[in-house]
Parts: sequence; C-alpha cells; structure tokens
Amino acid sequence: MYDDILIPTDGSEGTRGAIEHGIDLATKYGATLHTLYVVNTNVTVETTSAQTLAALEEIGQEAIDEVIQQAEAADVETIEGTVAQGVPHHAILDYVDENDVDLVVMGTHGRTGLDRYLLGSVTEKVVRLSEVPVVTVPMLSESES
Repeated sequence: MYDDILIPTDGSEGTRGAIEHGIDLATKYGATLHTLYVVNTNVTVETTSAQTLAALEEIGQEAIDEVIQQAEAADVETIEGTVAQGVPHHAILDYVDENDVDLVVMGTHGRTGLDRYLLGSVTEKVVRLSEVPVVTVPMLSESES
C-alpha cells in the first residue's frame, strides 16, 4: 500500500509517537522510511551567521540520526535521512513531491482544549496542502512512555 513513508521531525518529544507509528507502518508495508528535519530559515534574520546555521543543521542531523537508529532497531530495510533548509511546510511538501512519498506521518504536539482541534501550524499546513495522505499522531502521554 505504501512504498515511501516520510516522518518529518523537529527532534522534540512531540514527534516521538509519530516516529514510532511511522516506523511501524514502514515495517508493516516494507516501505522505504524517509525522515526529514527542516532548519526554519523563515524565522532566522538575515544576519544569521554560517556558524549558527551549521549549529542548527547539526541539531537536525542528531534528530535524524535518532529516527534512523530507531528504524534500524525495528529492522526497517531502507532508511533515508535529510536535513533541509527553508519554510518547514514548504520543505516537507517539496520533499514529498521530489521523492514520490506515499504517506506522511507527523506529530500534533499534544494540544488540549480548543487547541486540540487546531494542529500545530506546520502540521496543519501540511495536512491542508498535501496531495498524499497525512497521518497525525498525538503526543504520547507520560504513562505511554
């Protein structure tokens, strides 16, 4: 059913459930697992130094490496990890198009109350604009850890 599954990550706890779910789906379908971290250049000021950008990319690589390690432990056969720059939802949607991704699995960051119905801004934009299915996974509670 799915050949290529993308898990965007920001390295936060809010993505943990999405990572587990995406890995489970990749294992079930024998899919290639893609993981993507986007350095948000939309919020960086023009004076951001190359050193700061490199530090942000290093944080992204650590987040990607964590997903890759979990996927390898679950015996996912093909795993690709990428650190990109740009506006996060644009970079995610571009990655989907460029890599023929069939499914995106993203975290909702565990909102409550009224916010429960309004996903995180990046997730919401991807859900609204994606041409492929997007599975949203709520943040795991401490009892599920």
